This record gives sequence, structure tokens and C-alpha cells, in this order.
Amino acid sequence: MRQRPEPRRRTSAEPRSEHQALSDVADLLSARPPRAGRVKVLAVEGRSGAGKSTLATALAAELDAPVIRMDDLYAGWDGLLAGVDALVDWVLAPLGRGEPARWRRYDWHLGRYAEWHPVPATDVLVVEGVGAGARPVAPYLSTLVWLDAPDDVRRERALARDGDTYAPHWDRWARHENDFYAQDDVRSRADVLISVPTPGGPA
Repeated sequence: MRQRPEPRRRTSAEPRSEHQALSDVADLLSARPPRAGRVKVLAVEGRSGAGKSTLATALAAELDAPVIRMDDLYAGWDGLLAGVDALVDWVLAPLGRGEPARWRRYDWHLGRYAEWHPVPATDVLVVEGVGAGARPVAPYLSTLVWLDAPDDVRRERALARDGDTYAPHWDRWARHENDFYAQDDVRSRADVLISVPTPGGPA
């Protein structure tokens, strides 16, 4: 039997509306098989401040899916890779085995992991954050989205969102991002590339 051809990779060199982005991603995800057991996992990746959280929230509403945010899994400012391991070990590997999954929230104020959260029974799971598209995660993903945004826009958004909490750590976290993406070029493996509109630019 002939296999159905894989949908072509979709790119966006120009800024796009949220509606266009949601439509593209939803269409592509619907054509992809589940790879974490019976669950289709959609990863939203990009550097800090690119708009991952906003897009992931909109996609989750569109797809009626729960969201796991990598910010809740990182083991502090130097814990990016630990967050990737947590995502695989606590969530994706169990789902792949057809078992219940759960994740543990990192308490940034106390500097340690806190309570556990069950992953709801679902057909689609959205994961957003740096590391959501890492190579150890890739075998479980049905669709990978990458967001591009200019550095000055990213910084402005991130600091406006998290203010004084993030400002002292911006360069520290950026170095971890640089090291991670140098070793694992997530962007090159993305199924959908989205250029985030700049403030005052075309929608």
C-alpha cells in the first residue's frame, strides 16, 4: 500500500497574523500521526521573548489542548537541559508507553522542585519554551513550530513581561540559549517557521 506523502514544510518569511499562523499549524498537525502513544505533541520553540507563550496559549484554545510550559520544568537559570530531561522522563516517555504522565513544577523562589501535576487525558498536547523541540524530544513530536523575532523586540517583550526578575539574568540565560542552539539547531528541523510582527509593523 502506498503511504500518504508527508505534508511539505511550511515557512513564513513575512510577518503573519495570528489567525494565519493558527490555521497553518492546526492544518499540519491534523495531517500528522501521534508519536507519543496516542497523543499528538505540538512544540512551540524560539528564543526568549519571541512570543512562544502567546502563540501556545492561542493554539491550545484552538485545539482544546493542555499546555506544558518549559519555564515550569527548568531547574533554575542554569537548568535548561535539566528541563528537557524532565519533559522526556516525566511526560513524553510515559505517554509513549501509554502510561499516565505528570510533571513537577520548579519553584524559582525556593530554588527546588515542588508539587506534581498530572497531564490530563488528551489527544493533543502543546509544549512551549526553549528546549521543547530538542533532539531528545523530537521522536515524540508530531509538529514543531519555530518563532523568529528581532533581538531588540525579544528583549523588550521579555523584560516587560517579567520585569526586574528577569533583567539581571538576561545575558546568563541568553548564553544558555546560544550553547543549546549551537549544539541542537532546532530551527532547521521546524515544520513551520513564523516571523513575529514587530510593533508598528505589518500584521
